[in-house]
Amino acid sequence: MIEIENLVPDPLFAAGVVVAEGVAVAPSSSALEQLINELTQRRAAEDFPLAADKEAVRKLLKRGGFKPSGRNKPASEYLAQAARESRFPHINNLVDINNLLSLEIGLPISLLDLRAFAGRAWLRYARAGEKYVFNATGQEIDLEGLICVCGASGEPDGGPLGNAVKDSMAGKLKADTVSVLGVIYADAACPAGRSLEAHTERFAQLLKEFGGASAARAFVVKAKD
Repeated sequence: MIEIENLVPDPLFAAGVVVAEGVAVAPSSSALEQLINELTQRRAAEDFPLAADKEAVRKLLKRGGFKPSGRNKPASEYLAQAARESRFPHINNLVDINNLLSLEIGLPISLLDLRAFAGRAWLRYARAGEKYVFNATGQEIDLEGLICVCGASGEPDGGPLGNAVKDSMAGKLKADTVSVLGVIYADAACPAGRSLEAHTERFAQLLKEFGGASAARAFVVKAKD
């Protein structure tokens, strides 16, 4: 089990959270590959994400002071562009599930190794000076003002491990990952956000069907009062 606390003082912010256990990192099955290929073909001919969802997600990330554009655009926009350009990534079953769902719903998603959290997680704005390495070449992203999912560290509210733009190397899935934490980042008022509970349940179902999860708990974390 893991405790999750939302510290983001934004009345429109909501997160769909899935905690799945018993997963196994493996090549994607032919059935999962077929779902991905069919969806990427459809999205290649569409203007996706929907304008209302795209604008709402960008505004959500901007309200903390972050600038979600260029190389720092939401991951959901990157995946949609990759589909249009016939370069949609195929990594492994768990990452492919994450990317498939994001391309289905038009919202950015983190999928992280549960071990990185040591039983506690926080959703909060990153503070000035916070950054992390996001790829194997050692590149860093400046996180200030960005909504991040944070895990155990020396800070009382954790250190950033993932967000709607790029997840950290420290939190990314490993070959021996057996439990994961998934976070869908949403504006609760936009079209995709209004269906967040259903999207979160879909995430759990995909992790069971294609990720080998023996159990998956899905819930929505709403705005901080």
